[in-house]
Amino acid sequence: MSETIARAAGQVRTRAPGARPRIAVILGSGWGDVTAHVQDPVRVPYADIEGFPAAGVQGHSGELWLGRIGAHEVAVLSGRKHVYEEGDVQAMKVPLLTLQALGCQELVQTNAAGSLDEHMPAGSLMVLSDHINPSQRTPLLGETGTGRFVDMANAYDAGLRGIAKAVAAKAAITLHEGVYVWHLGPQFETPAEIRMFKAFGGNAVGMSTVPETILARRAGMRVLALSLITNMACGLSDETLSHAHTLAQAKASSAAAATFLRDVIAAIDP
Repeated sequence: MSETIARAAGQVRTRAPGARPRIAVILGSGWGDVTAHVQDPVRVPYADIEGFPAAGVQGHSGELWLGRIGAHEVAVLSGRKHVYEEGDVQAMKVPLLTLQALGCQELVQTNAAGSLDEHMPAGSLMVLSDHINPSQRTPLLGETGTGRFVDMANAYDAGLRGIAKAVAAKAAITLHEGVYVWHLGPQFETPAEIRMFKAFGGNAVGMSTVPETILARRAGMRVLALSLITNMACGLSDETLSHAHTLAQAKASSAAAATFLRDVIAAIDP
């Protein structure tokens, strides 16, 4: 794996010799407009980097963008591979470790999610305070040594959350804070599962983010994660859920979400 990371990092450096990114960003469904805020971008298709996955879900372009947002150099992964695509819980391991090898210290994640809270309707934004992993799938399976026993008490960095909340307050944006439940998918949850997730203490549910957070924490990166709420979860409204519905709802809020994320990244301490 270390040789793969070294080759992948070398391939990125060849395409962007001057890039020294500090912040890695993963764009989920509805967050693709963030790339419009990347200044002086160098774009590298995942297919041109060893070990990077093919993004096989509509709305995920599968490109690495290197450039600047505010004063920060960033490496933006426009799209992720989900575990439900091929069952590979380590699908984003090479991209994340490659970005760490290039210098990234923080990971900013985004996703589209369903709300478990009637006070958090479609179009809302939520910053993750914690997560629940009911499937107990982990990208650290098979590792050896004591480093695999990762402390997840501060999985989502309190300082980065504070920055996001301050930016939201300044812009008069309602930013919810809550617990994200990872549902493996690709099928949507049943009403009974949603009742269970609510009883667990979940506030939103989605099909990504948790494996990447585990990988990032294993690598020593600080993590900030944001959800764009695209629907009420199954059984909490009369909506018929589908990926097309998710994308349509996300599109309606994508520009505002992207601007907010730009401002959050720009506000991260130098």
